[in-house]
Amino acid sequence: MAEEKLTGTQRAAIVLLSLGEAQAAEVLKHMNAKEVQKLGLAMTSVGSVSREHVAEIFDEFIDVLSQPFSIGADADDYIREVLMQALGEDRANGLIDRILMGRNTSGLDSLKWMEPRAIAELVRNEHPQIIAIVLAHLDVDHAAEVLKCFPERGRVDILLRLSTLDGIPPNALNELNDVLARQFAGSANMKSSSIGGVKVAANILNFMDSGQDEKILTSMSEVDGALSTKIRDLMFVFDNLADIDDRAMQMVLRDIPNDKLAIALRGADQKVKDKILGNMSQRAAENLKDDIEARGPVRLADVEAAQKEILALVRKMADAGTISLAAKAEAFV
Repeated sequence: MAEEKLTGTQRAAIVLLSLGEAQAAEVLKHMNAKEVQKLGLAMTSVGSVSREHVAEIFDEFIDVLSQPFSIGADADDYIREVLMQALGEDRANGLIDRILMGRNTSGLDSLKWMEPRAIAELVRNEHPQIIAIVLAHLDVDHAAEVLKCFPERGRVDILLRLSTLDGIPPNALNELNDVLARQFAGSANMKSSSIGGVKVAANILNFMDSGQDEKILTSMSEVDGALSTKIRDLMFVFDNLADIDDRAMQMVLRDIPNDKLAIALRGADQKVKDKILGNMSQRAAENLKDDIEARGPVRLADVEAAQKEILALVRKMADAGTISLAAKAEAFV
């Protein structure tokens, strides 16, 4: 590990590991759930690092801290400018609002630490519009788990409302604060924010179990066919793997075991098979074909589970910026 170029997360993990348990715990208290999870994973995977390399990392850390800068001066404008340049206007807008609003939404942030079923129980008796706002503030995989806890009819109503969220009026946010105040000490002065919409709805459905997403979309189409079609067009499914570029596919294939591929490709579209096999060495492709043929019949549930696992990896890599996906997948990149 010491000879490799470490990522920023890995360097941060090494700093925390060097601080000791009490000091590291104090630092982690100031981070959100996703950041803690990301750092925790890095802390378990950095392996052996030489004393000299640790010293280099601390020298770099101290050098950064010693640079003169004015904390808080025009911070909002700085955040907006950096994110716009890094992500582009479309992807950055929602994130900017969420970051800037997050300073006054400790109650919403607290939800990210709760189990999905606990969140569902907390808001089960609230208006579907309130539930939609809560889901819009969660990470999409977390929101999908919460949505699964509601009956089918409730899921459709919630997702319809989430899909049409454009801006949150103050009265809706005040109502949401009242809900969270019963569990957390939430602020009553939250700013309006642009969250939700068809992209968020598509992302959440991407993380639903196979079959559940289709049932929800079918029910939604009976209420609003055009909206259902927009969501469906933005969803990234297994067949869409044929649309990603070769470089991205090669990076994905590095992290997928052959046995998982062999199961996932049973019954897959031929374009997907060609895409995957075309980005493997000839020997690896032949081995995969042999593995598929040798397995015989495979349960549909196993095929769908393998495909979901691969899609989860693709989304994770896309979220991390490791790969970029085709226009079809812009919903969650």
